[in-house]
Amino acid sequence: QVQLVESGGGLAQAGGSLRLSCTASGRPVSNYGVAWFRQAPGKEREFVSGISGNGFSIIYKESVKGRFTISRDDARNAVSLQMNTLKPTDAAVYYCAAARSGFVGPPLQLASEYEFWGQGTQVTVSS
Repeated sequence: QVQLVESGGGLAQAGGSLRLSCTASGRPVSNYGVAWFRQAPGKEREFVSGISGNGFSIIYKESVKGRFTISRDDARNAVSLQMNTLKPTDAAVYYCAAARSGFVGPPLQLASEYEFWGQGTQVTVSS
C-alpha cells in the first residue's frame, strides 16, 4: 500500500503563494487517483483538487480555479499543489489522499472514497 507525507505548509500573506508536496512511498503514486482536501476549524473536510492516476483528468474546487495548480512528478513519486493568490479563506489543514479506484475517470471528490491519507500540513494566511 502507499504511504503519503505532506510538506510545504506554513504562513503566507494574503495574495502570496505556497507550494504543498505530497510524497508517496511504497507504491507508485501514478497507480492512484490523488487529491488534496482541506479542513478548517469547525468545518468539514472539503475537496480542493484531484488528478486521476492516468493523469488525464484534473479538477478543482470552484473557489480555487485559476489560483491553484495540481501536478504530479512521477520521478519524485509526488503530487504537488501550487497555491497562488492565497486568501484568508484558504487557511486550513491540507491533506493529500490516494484512491485505488481513481486511476481513470474524473477524480473522486468524496473523502470517504480515499483509502490512504497523509497526516496533513497547516496553511495559515494572514490578511
